[in-house]
Amino acid sequence: MSLAGFENPVLDQQAAFRSVMQALAEPGRIVPAGALAGEASPFGPVARAIALSLLDFEVRYHLSPGLIAANEDITFHTGSRLAARPDEAEFAFVDLARDALDLASFAQGTPEYPDRSTTVFVKVECLVGGPTLTIAGPGIPGTRELAIPGLPADFIAQWAANAARAPLGVDLLFTTNEAVLGLPRSTRILGEAR
Repeated sequence: MSLAGFENPVLDQQAAFRSVMQALAEPGRIVPAGALAGEASPFGPVARAIALSLLDFEVRYHLSPGLIAANEDITFHTGSRLAARPDEAEFAFVDLARDALDLASFAQGTPEYPDRSTTVFVKVECLVGGPTLTIAGPGIPGTRELAIPGLPADFIAQWAANAARAPLGVDLLFTTNEAVLGLPRSTRILGEAR
């Protein structure tokens, strides 16, 4: 099933791209969506707008099982190809409510090309209300707190292992139906706030 694309493709793609860049530049800050596309999509309107903006015939993407129903729609609109394995994808989309999040399963980059890692978009119900984590790193004045509900029980350990691979490792972007929040690999989780 294919849904309609952007109403204003150039401006909407630029707006979606800007929201991703802003979220990565200011880790842990909730950034309102720059563009929406296809509320009926399993991705949700924000992640679908991002997919329509970033994917093209030159890149491969991975879909978690909970989002595989969106494959035909994304391929139709972008010309991008579904990767056979998560570690072969430049971009990945995971539905945290239905699927496991395993950061080590994605491409980590290489010492020569650390940018050849997977950027992982994680669909969540909301970006507030979960256990509060204190984060620090580039783009964060001092520290910042994030509280995303539904993170895996081992998320802090997974993120520590991801950070230990620096400059390799994956970048995460959490999406809801209204906003996006970035967690680049350079961000450290200092611990769970009490």
